Amino acid sequence: MATDTRTRMISTTARLIQARGLHGVSLSDILEESSAPRGSLYFHFPGGKTDLVLEAIQAGVEEASRVLRDCLESADSPAEGVRAFFQAAAREMGDSGYAFGCPVAPIVLDTPDEHSALARTCKASFEEWKAMYRDALVAGGLTPARASSLARTIISSLEGALILARSERDTTTITQVGNEIAEMIENAMRP
Repeated sequence: MATDTRTRMISTTARLIQARGLHGVSLSDILEESSAPRGSLYFHFPGGKTDLVLEAIQAGVEEASRVLRDCLESADSPAEGVRAFFQAAAREMGDSGYAFGCPVAPIVLDTPDEHSALARTCKASFEEWKAMYRDALVAGGLTPARASSLARTIISSLEGALILARSERDTTTITQVGNEIAEMIENAMRP
């Protein structure tokens, strides 16, 4: 039961932060939505909200990384892997009622102290995703410099597409941007 409470608190925190941002979520919100007793917070997360948020971010990043890895590894080309990941993000956005988003962007937007564990975790997450894209692109034949530049473009494009889709309440933007990025990758890989 304790593990269930802990897991519920982590998943609830991740979902609420994606929808409302770090400062838009109170401990009371988390406890109420996860049906967790107040005493369980400091039992499971001795550092309070910061520890809970860090675990929620890490869980979200692990899930996003798993899906990205699966898309890139199962595709016939890096372009198709990226397209598949954007399509997965579009499905998730629609299924969530337009509450889905990047697991770290809301934290970055709420500007944590640049030396905080939250800021370091966010930076490391983006670095991990850039490396995943870069490695797939290098394996597809691009130079490391070109692959790094495209990896940054992919992430920036996805983050923007997620925001637009939430604003427009339409996932078309995500799939369109994914198609454009895939075409950009295909063009970059042509001899």
